[in-house]
Amino acid sequence: MKKTGKNEGKKRISASFMTGAVALVFLVTGYQAALFLHKASVLRILSVRDHPDTVYVIDPALAESLLSAAGEGREGYSVISDGSTDSQAEPSGSRSSGPGTSGRVLIRKESPRPVAVDRIRSEYPVLEAESFRFDPNTVSVHDLMRLGFSRKQAASIDNYRKKGGRFRRKSDFARSYVVADSVYRRLEPYIDIPLLDINRADSADFDALPGIGGYFAARMVEYRSRLGGSYSYKEQLMDIRHFDRERYDGLSDLIVIDSAGVSPYRLWSLPEDSLRLHPYIGSYAVAHGIVLFRENNPSEKWSVDALEKAGVIRPEMAAKLGKCHIASPGH
Repeated sequence: MKKTGKNEGKKRISASFMTGAVALVFLVTGYQAALFLHKASVLRILSVRDHPDTVYVIDPALAESLLSAAGEGREGYSVISDGSTDSQAEPSGSRSSGPGTSGRVLIRKESPRPVAVDRIRSEYPVLEAESFRFDPNTVSVHDLMRLGFSRKQAASIDNYRKKGGRFRRKSDFARSYVVADSVYRRLEPYIDIPLLDINRADSADFDALPGIGGYFAARMVEYRSRLGGSYSYKEQLMDIRHFDRERYDGLSDLIVIDSAGVSPYRLWSLPEDSLRLHPYIGSYAVAHGIVLFRENNPSEKWSVDALEKAGVIRPEMAAKLGKCHIASPGH
């Protein structure tokens, strides 16, 4: 009987120990879960600090009606930006959007917040945003946050790029709905979007330009080859068939020619078969005339003007050829 009593006592002790151990595990787990949830909640509250809870995209007339009904205080409403122009936007709440305004108006309104949210926001200081040169097409999410964007905003910009979006001009970045007017005014001097060197670009680079599809991208590469491998000046793009002034004006501010990358055209040394491929020469007859001119005149007299005066090349073609980078005789 005593032996049985001892065994029962051991069982009772073991059961009590196990119950206490399980309770302790649940207590520790619950405490860690509470800490995690608290930290996650604080991070979430801080991530949306100073950013709108709700954004409305509405027409100007409705915007005016909404803001007028809200009164002088506007009850938390403010104008983010007016999408009708590409110019830099005015500070939030300072732009009037009357019936005469074209386009759309973005208006934000923060939803009512619990007192606890305001308390947490006040306890954590706002990190000072940095300003440094950056390309919005390649800047990392981490550096976007250094520039003053929230993690959510930085992720939104990154998602736009991953879906094929591209900021060609500074104004494109300004129009992004996550870029506030005040943030853009601070960052505008630091935005550095490299221009496209049309002598180093491939067909994919050309295709990414506004108004240029696969057809013109291929023609731009082909025409560069016919010119001897380099464009000498940007306006040469308009020599391409159907590449008109309107198309050129739509991208002229996005392209550049680095003079260091221009290969001078070897007008004075290429054979007839190569010369006739140049678009400003264009035929065996003209190419043969250039070769005859070279053979019957000393090199010090070789010039595009001399070719024109000798009747070898037409004046309109001479004018274009004269603007090209041409290798000096003997090169």
